[in-house]
Amino acid sequence: MPVVAWCTLAIAALIILFAAVGLLRVILHLRHIRDTLRAVTGGVRVVADRTAPVPGALASVNANLKPVRDFCESV
Repeated sequence: MPVVAWCTLAIAALIILFAAVGLLRVILHLRHIRDTLRAVTGGVRVVADRTAPVPGALASVNANLKPVRDFCESV
């Protein structure tokens, strides 16, 4: 094979190598972003759970506290 063909193959191999390294870096960055987003999503779910509306037991609690409220109003 002539020298020009070997140079063309070497240059093509270098281009493919650099493209592969670039794509590998993109993959690693995307994995890091995915892990960060999972952590953020978990944190948002915790905040949503802790700030959820008061359950239906509130009505029974208010009913149980009605005598206390009536007493406080009479004082």
